[in-house]
Formats: sequence, structure tokens, C-alpha cells
Amino acid sequence: MSTIPVPYVRSLDNGLILKSIHDAHDIDRIDQFNRQIFGEGVANMSRALINYHPASRPDHWLYIEDAVSGKIVSALSLITWQWRYEDVRIKSGEMAIVGTDAAYRNRGLIRVLTQRHQELLREGEFDLSHIQGIPYFYRQFGYEYAIPLEPEWNIELRNIADLPADTPYQFRLATCDDIPDLMRMYEAATCHLGITNLREVGIWEFMFKHTTDSELAGEIWLILDTAGRTIGYFRLALYGFGTGLIVSETSRLPAPMAQQLLGWLKAAAIKRGKPYVRLNLPVSNDLMKAARAWGAYEHSTYQWQIHVVNMQRLLTKLAPVFERRLARSPLANLTQNVILNLYREAFMLEFQQGRLVNVKALGFSEEGEIRIPPMPFIKLLMGDRSREELRAMYPDVSVWGQARQLVDVLFPKMDAFIFTNY
Repeated sequence: MSTIPVPYVRSLDNGLILKSIHDAHDIDRIDQFNRQIFGEGVANMSRALINYHPASRPDHWLYIEDAVSGKIVSALSLITWQWRYEDVRIKSGEMAIVGTDAAYRNRGLIRVLTQRHQELLREGEFDLSHIQGIPYFYRQFGYEYAIPLEPEWNIELRNIADLPADTPYQFRLATCDDIPDLMRMYEAATCHLGITNLREVGIWEFMFKHTTDSELAGEIWLILDTAGRTIGYFRLALYGFGTGLIVSETSRLPAPMAQQLLGWLKAAAIKRGKPYVRLNLPVSNDLMKAARAWGAYEHSTYQWQIHVVNMQRLLTKLAPVFERRLARSPLANLTQNVILNLYREAFMLEFQQGRLVNVKALGFSEEGEIRIPPMPFIKLLMGDRSREELRAMYPDVSVWGQARQLVDVLFPKMDAFIFTNY
């Protein structure tokens, strides 16, 4: 945990106080509260994140205290992630471990915590915020479903060929000493994704050293060739939804390696009493492709909920992406001012010779050849839905003339996936 800054304290109505972590005693109290609300695994997870995660700050762990009893009654945290949107680095603040004591629910406490969370996002110049979150609830705070989360692609063990006795591959558990190889393979496995998260060395060290006794626990396995050289890896999540053996991450895998890894997973599932293998992976993943060829089927897929902190700043930051997309299109060298109207606010996109030279905030406006409600626009911006798909879903998506072509060029559908950073 980083050095504790001046703690945040604000009195609320009805004898409640909004605070951030003050000291080690507060860490114990948050641990106990999360144990009460979510169970032992999450309690240990929050303690590890507070104390050891490189992106954790004590002033980003918020709670509401009952001044009379002195107990914590509601809490949430902000965890910083670094993402990549094509080649642009963006900063996202996860809203994590959100809960309220049953006796204090329906009093707007999460709203109060979220307001402070969003103040921290603005102060820290975050581009996005993301949350796993229960269904529907977080829409009221400006979050929209936009990036795949917890895909559930299952493959029955009977459909998987056994690992041959003469397999050319060896398998062993990874250690911290393997982090340089893992970082290299992670980069190679995610470089094709339009949106994904970056994972620096401190994140890898946290995953190895501080997750074993919580719901974050997992096993990272290396795949070795006959000479003992590392040529691949995969991660098994030890906790998660369903009763299957969960594969949550892999390196790039040539087809023969992917096929034999399925055989290894089959044997591991049988040994561990798991009735099937579950793949929490993007559909473009090599192991996913091999499994689908042998009958893997999608049971369900949830989504990360995304909030844009400052739309003008994010659009400006993404200018290099938009300019590259324009240069590859029939609209190369575009010189035009275009109004993007999100109904509550509008922006003038000023293009000169194919460059986005300015994004001007117009405030509320009734003008604009591109009109998209703010929440659906998040889905468009994150590459989750195309303009045509959004138009079929929302009658108030209205784009006319050449602006249709421009929107399709600037905001194509994307292969996005966020892996765990803890």
C-alpha cells in the first residue's frame, strides 16, 4: 500500500460519515465488512489489493461509517488500470467491491460513494471507469454494457481427444522467475485486440505472490518444447462461475499445440472432478477456435459496464486512431467540421486534411448530423455495436448523409477483451 495521504472525511445526513482509509485499523475494518457482505474469499482479496497491489491507493478505498455504532455500513473502491485502445494508452478506474449492509440499503449510500468515486476519476484525469457490476443498477450512474466479460464457452470432456502419450509438449507451473517470458507472450497474445489491458511487471508479481488465499487465486502453467524451452502458457482460474475447469487466459497457440492442450485440460478436469472445460476467452483466441471446432458452445456472456469520464478529452486523446482509420478509407484527407450530438452535450469534430485538429465542446445543442444518445454511443465508441445495429435498437440514433460513412469509418466494431489485472 502506498503512503496514506490526508484521509477524506465528509459528514452525511442521519449520523453517517463518508471516509477513505485512515490507517491499518481501517484495512482490518474493510476486511471484516467485505467478509460479512461477500464471504471469506473477497475479504482476503480486498486486504491483498489494499496492501500489495501496485495500482492501489488508500484514498481510493471509500466507506461510509455509522457515527453512533462506529461500524462500516457501505463501501467501494477505485482500482487504476492501464488500457490500450489500438495504440493509444488510456486510464480506466474500476469501481470494485461495492456493497452495503442489509440494514442500511435503500438509503442512497451507493449513490454517495459513487459521487466521490467520480470526483476521484475527474481529479485523476481518468478516461474511463469500468465495473463488473450487477445487472441494470449502474446504468443510473452512466455505465453501459460495452466489452465482453466472463464468456462461458463450454466443451464437454467426451468431445476432447486424450493427450497422446508421445506428446512433444511438457507442462509445468510458472513462477515469478518466468515473468519476463510471460510478459512477452501476453503482449503477443493481445496485440491484435482493439481494446485490452496492459499488465506491467508489478501486476504479474501481485498475481503470483498475493492471490493464493482469495477468490483471485489461479494457476499459471507453462508449455515447454522437448528441449525445455517455454513456448506457451495458460491460466486456470480456481474460482468462478459454474462447475467446470476454467481457462481464463492463454498465449498464442498453434493449432497442434491448442489441440493437445485441450487433451491436457481434459485430464486435469477429470483429476479435479470437473465435468467440463469452460473457456473465459475472446472468440479470437487460438484455444477457443480449437475448442469450437470440437463442439464448444456458448452458454452466456456478460459484459463490462463502461463509463466515460470526460468525452471531449477521450475523443481528443483518440485522435491518432481516428486519423489512421480515415487514412485507410475513401474519406482520406477529409476537411470538414462535423457535429457529434449526444443529446445532453454536443461536440464539434474539426477535420483538416484527414487530421482531427480539435474537438470543441458545444454544450447542449439541437444541431448535428450525427445524433446518438450518450449510453448507446459508449457501445459504438468501444466497438461493441455498429451504427446500423444501434439504429435497429434505438430509434433516436439518427445519422444522415455522408455522416453515416464517416461514423462507420471512425467507429468500426472491434475485438475487445479485458483480462484480469489481479
